[in-house]
Amino acid sequence: MADLQDHIPTTTEVGEDGGFLDAPLPVASGAEFLARARALLALHPVADGYSGLPRALVPLPWYDLELGEAAVDTDVPRLREGHVGALFWSLDLPAAERGDRAVGATLEQLDLARRVVEAHPEGLRLVRTAGQVIDARNCGRVAVVLGPASVSALGDSLGILRVLQSLGLRVLSLAGAAWAGHEGLTRFGEEVVREMNRLGVLADLSGAPEAVLARVIALSKTPVLCTRSAAAAVRPHPANLSDTLLVRLGEQRGLCMVPLSAEQSGPTVSDVADHLDHVRIVAGPECVALSGTYDSGVAHPRDLADTSCYPHLIAELLRRDWSETELSMLTWGNVQRVLRSADFTARATQRRREPNPPRPADTEP
Repeated sequence: MADLQDHIPTTTEVGEDGGFLDAPLPVASGAEFLARARALLALHPVADGYSGLPRALVPLPWYDLELGEAAVDTDVPRLREGHVGALFWSLDLPAAERGDRAVGATLEQLDLARRVVEAHPEGLRLVRTAGQVIDARNCGRVAVVLGPASVSALGDSLGILRVLQSLGLRVLSLAGAAWAGHEGLTRFGEEVVREMNRLGVLADLSGAPEAVLARVIALSKTPVLCTRSAAAAVRPHPANLSDTLLVRLGEQRGLCMVPLSAEQSGPTVSDVADHLDHVRIVAGPECVALSGTYDSGVAHPRDLADTSCYPHLIAELLRRDWSETELSMLTWGNVQRVLRSADFTARATQRRREPNPPRPADTEP
């Protein structure tokens, strides 16, 4: 009898007819989802598409990112706690510096970013290629990718674009260019995109007019980025993308990098997850990525206050039945794919095409 009792499931319930009902499967707790999220991120870390850290460090009299720095949202201990493997460092300029000083101001930003990385060699490593991103991760460093930079830094010169790329620039924002307006790209604007492809510089279309997005998506031989764009169908915002543009972005295999911004994405982790769900459905799981927007002056959703908080977002997506494959693409794989594509296209194009001579912008449509 004792043996028989050992085989009776103690969690079963008795139905109205006296028969046994199957016990419900146990529901995972929040702590279990968080533990699963951390385990997944240990294998597939976050490639964060937008960080304003360099400019946020400027007013600080002293800082140590390897020890920890409470005055900013990002430091090495919190990057490791959040399982961040790569960061795109914004070299964007405030409006006051986008005039005659734009080129010099961008060079100063580049110099600052390089000095910050050099001062923290145990935590950070400056990289240019997809392969170097992997090398940095294998060495226990956070890979730092330079960009996006403001298009005003070009001074309407392809020569300056080439110089910036030689200094490490990998992403250029096209928003605000005189040759990239509501009617699309001018002839010079098209030459800029072709030269970016030849150099391996990715186009960031966040904030650009819809006609520019459509034309660059059609023209570019490498995938494009929208480093701070969520879904307009979920939350209307000037920088968020319509479903029509999301479909085009998916067809081009570009990336919609959903920002962790309360204004653009919403005030909660669940709101951000709603955008990620929508972009995954409309553009495809290979076209969605993350953009922390930390240290850029924006307010963040609850429980996503700094770079240590990514496991909370991944735990929410696990609750929503995202697969490990989809999550690995979201956090790491999609960004790696785009960088590899840009590297390959640049090598192939440079073998058959000479650089165009630097010339002033042709502003005629």
